Amino acid sequence: MKHSLKGLFGAGALLLPLSVLAAPTVEDLTGQSNSLYQQANTRLSGGGTLTLLNQLDEQAQEIARLRGRIDELEYQFKRLTEMSQQRYLDLEQRVSGGASAGENGQVVDSQAATAVTGAASAGGAASTNGASNADSGAAAQKDYENAFAKVQSRDFDGAIVAFEAFVVDHGDSNLAANAHYWLGELYSAKNQLDASAQAFDTVISEFSQSSKVPDAMYKLGLVKARQGKAQESRSLLEKLVQQYPDSKAGTMAKDFLSSGA
Repeated sequence: MKHSLKGLFGAGALLLPLSVLAAPTVEDLTGQSNSLYQQANTRLSGGGTLTLLNQLDEQAQEIARLRGRIDELEYQFKRLTEMSQQRYLDLEQRVSGGASAGENGQVVDSQAATAVTGAASAGGAASTNGASNADSGAAAQKDYENAFAKVQSRDFDGAIVAFEAFVVDHGDSNLAANAHYWLGELYSAKNQLDASAQAFDTVISEFSQSSKVPDAMYKLGLVKARQGKAQESRSLLEKLVQQYPDSKAGTMAKDFLSSGA
């Protein structure tokens, strides 16, 4: 009996490993794996598109913000330019001693009015030639007043055109120096510094006997300082103080130099 049990167990021992070691059934998951891969790919692709759309939306918002900032800066620049123009005109009135009203109610540069009056008187005392000069002086005065009226009405572009025409048509007039001076003022107010410097320099170099020379020297000194030409500015203002120490422009030049600007 013992031998028969041993034989049975032995046979079972031989049979058991065969059942355990039998090849397992393997299911083909290739199709399912591809499906999962495609799903993962779709999710990744969808997420990438969403991220890109979010980035584009953020960039659009940033562009809109920057455009708003640009509009704000343009407005501020316009206001600063207007304030700068007003300051230059106020300064000119203080330097030239104010303005006087003409017979037609227009406001005319006081120094210019005096110069024209003198020219007209001299012309009236002369013969036929003198009468012609008087007519020319009257035309120059009218053109000058019209140009200056544009300054008073803050039509700076129109004033520049009018004064440029004046120096061409009346280059030998007693008002030519004043016209060049105002061109310097107007170009300076519009931040066209090269044109401004040229106009002021014309007053100094070509109309050395004009009463506008000290003012032109002072303004040219300021323009050179704005151009970054500090040494030229200082030299010119020091020369102004030496040559015209009692003038208003000379006093202002002293203040400017002493301020260390």
